[in-house]
Amino acid sequence: MTTKQTFENFDDLVAQAQVPLLVDFYADWCGPCRMIAKVLEQVKQQLKSQVQIVKIDTERYPEIASQFQIYALPTLILFHRGQQVERIEGVQPPEALIAKVQALK
Repeated sequence: MTTKQTFENFDDLVAQAQVPLLVDFYADWCGPCRMIAKVLEQVKQQLKSQVQIVKIDTERYPEIASQFQIYALPTLILFHRGQQVERIEGVQPPEALIAKVQALK
């Protein structure tokens, strides 16, 4: 299950992630964002502790969205060892996301 999370500092969240971190930039009014939420549930269910999934509401955290130049929703950014390694815009099938995370091993 993905969870909505509050945090003090996004950079610390990225730096302290022990596993690949998949960040979903979304907005409540975005239809495709609701679709990707179901996909992310499947990804988390299959990968369990191999990935951390965090959802960031671009309307609540516009400064983070701006920092990562989020212009399309949903946008997923995959971080590994504190670095951005993949950027995905739009809805993807769960298998594609799982393969990207597993490729980081």
